[in-house]
Amino acid sequence: MSAIGPETFYRAVLGPVPAHASLSGNVKTDVCIVGGGFTGLSAALHLANIGAGPVLIEAETIGYGASGRNGGQIHTGFRQTQRELERWLGKTHARDLWNLSEDAKSLIRELVTRYGIGCALKSGLVIAADDRGAIRPLADDTEYLRAHYDYSAARMMDAAETARELGTEVYPAARFDSGGGHLQPLAFARGIAAAAEAAGAHLHEHTRAQRIETSERSVRVLYDRGIIDAEHVIIACDARAGLLVPELAPYIAHVESFMTATEPLPDEVYESVLPNDSAVADTRHVLDYFRKSEDRRMLFAGRETYLTVPRNVAAIVRPRMERVYPALKTVRTEYAWSGTVGITRTRMPHVGRLNARTVFAHGYSGQGVALANLGGKLLAEAVTGNAERFDALARVPAKPFPGGTWTRRPLVSAGLIWYKILDRF
Repeated sequence: MSAIGPETFYRAVLGPVPAHASLSGNVKTDVCIVGGGFTGLSAALHLANIGAGPVLIEAETIGYGASGRNGGQIHTGFRQTQRELERWLGKTHARDLWNLSEDAKSLIRELVTRYGIGCALKSGLVIAADDRGAIRPLADDTEYLRAHYDYSAARMMDAAETARELGTEVYPAARFDSGGGHLQPLAFARGIAAAAEAAGAHLHEHTRAQRIETSERSVRVLYDRGIIDAEHVIIACDARAGLLVPELAPYIAHVESFMTATEPLPDEVYESVLPNDSAVADTRHVLDYFRKSEDRRMLFAGRETYLTVPRNVAAIVRPRMERVYPALKTVRTEYAWSGTVGITRTRMPHVGRLNARTVFAHGYSGQGVALANLGGKLLAEAVTGNAERFDALARVPAKPFPGGTWTRRPLVSAGLIWYKILDRF
């Protein structure tokens, strides 16, 4: 999520953004990072920890885009199942990717503990079957992970247990994953930023990259008030990467997603909705996902659009929330916001090199809380000469979306609307 919208709940409860001065003039650095979200901040932290002193520039403020607007859910694996990845890429490559996805979850917990980041990190993620037809695929995948990847943190729940754990009878079954979890994403982003700066990274807000030029000896980032000459550049702009680097535009599409936060819930309502305090996502293509906040609100997201953002986000999310939790009909929605999610055609992260000096990662397709932080670490490893794990993701073939500059978005929108129609049947 990276488009501007009404004030997010996360930003409101955290208060003013810690100031990071804008940059001006000409600068030289070993590594320039473009983008102040999870990917860029993680890259900055890991580079700073080895003494690289990177320069990071962000067009808005730290965590302004997806990293400060998302649902805060920590997922296991990727949007494609391990069985699907095995069929596509082979078992060895799929195993390497699985290990990376597990490292991604471990990395979040490690960073929160190491730097004392107050982001309300909790364990527990539920994938809820939206209808009876979704039960078998979800159960089969759960068993496949146990049998072939020794993943015992996930188990199926029947209708009765699902109702008890979630406080709703909407879902006929669900998977509980103790290896997943949730956090306050903007608090986490600000915590990583503080740690990176303390380690020696130079973070600059309100500094907009405009163009990248590469020569044999260096790479140059031209920004709105000067030039940064660097040995390496990391592009960490997610959904907006194609605006800076047009050759990346065919590989990333934009989906407008919507989130809401209720007022703090009364005691009797708080105890009845989502009593197990996990994060929840359902199995639809255009899914609902929700969790309770540390100050007793319901954070609920649902619906998507592909061309325009509606004026009243709360009005289109509320019916979905009330379908799951009728008790929330009497509770006021206090915050509603929107943002742009970067998705890829394969629903796998798009990671690679533009040239010998420029690397990128984007398109986490809704699972960026864990994967983007790992992506930043892998980018840092790649520019310092340790590219083995980076290459495991970069070897995943990227597929461009159809169409040219003017037709790509309408064509992608038509395809995504088709998936929305499938959800109805």
